[in-house]
Amino acid sequence: MKSTLLVIAVAALYILHQDIWFWRSSYLVFGFIPIGLFYQGMFSVAASLLMWLLVTFAWPSHLEREIEQTKPGEDERA
Repeated sequence: MKSTLLVIAVAALYILHQDIWFWRSSYLVFGFIPIGLFYQGMFSVAASLLMWLLVTFAWPSHLEREIEQTKPGEDERA
């Protein structure tokens, strides 16, 4: 269930990255930040949080355990 939600979140951020709705807007957030720049800043924060979630819940730790269990002089391809 977690992986499904993470895939949906990645797809949602991929779609939301195309911010065509703010291209022609002259609205200023806080009176000095263009809305498109503010949107991209908030998008970057959301992408960072999603990456943290992906690393926390979807990291393939079983691959790390396999590497740690091999002996230092042992050929990994054999």
